[in-house]
Amino acid sequence: MKKWMKAVPKKLAHMGSIAKRVLSNRSGEGFVDTAVKILMAVVIGALVLGGLYLLFEGTILPTLTQRIKEMFDYKG
Repeated sequence: MKKWMKAVPKKLAHMGSIAKRVLSNRSGEGFVDTAVKILMAVVIGALVLGGLYLLFEGTILPTLTQRIKEMFDYKG
């Protein structure tokens, strides 16, 4: 038991030095960078969805509706 008690201060000092090193580390990604990336993804996604909506509403759906009506109004 005494051997373990003598080793505790050394382990605490080692853990303290590791904690100090981790907390003083300034490399990595900041919160602002992450927020800007998320905002860009949302804006680009909204633009893509808006473009698809306009494409389907203005071009694809009227043509599709017309073709379906022509298929069922066949008088041959």
